[in-house]
Amino acid sequence: MHYLEILSTSISIISLIIVIYGAIIAFCAFIHNESRRFTGKYSFTATRELRDLGTYLLLGLEFLIASDILKTVLEPSLNELAILGGVVILRTILSIFLNKEIKELQVQKEGTGGPEKD
Repeated sequence: MHYLEILSTSISIISLIIVIYGAIIAFCAFIHNESRRFTGKYSFTATRELRDLGTYLLLGLEFLIASDILKTVLEPSLNELAILGGVVILRTILSIFLNKEIKELQVQKEGTGGPEKD
């Protein structure tokens, strides 16, 4: 059982690393896009594409769910089940909205970035 506790903690740390990494990437992309304001190349569409952080959040939440499942196996209490349920619901809601935004961005790219038809 001690190994499962170490594994659970390790997976939680991996989850945090993924979220922090995604936040750093999104922040750098945000700064790059905002610096374009000075050159007149700012794009609102590029700002919407900065939503990559959501993808990292979802991946981080997936790892967090795995960690919470292990914790629930180790300590099957109502508190652990409530935490696991909350994380699963949060991940589901984020996934729904993120997928909706990704589809909207793809439609925008296809509408403006594709070759023109006569």
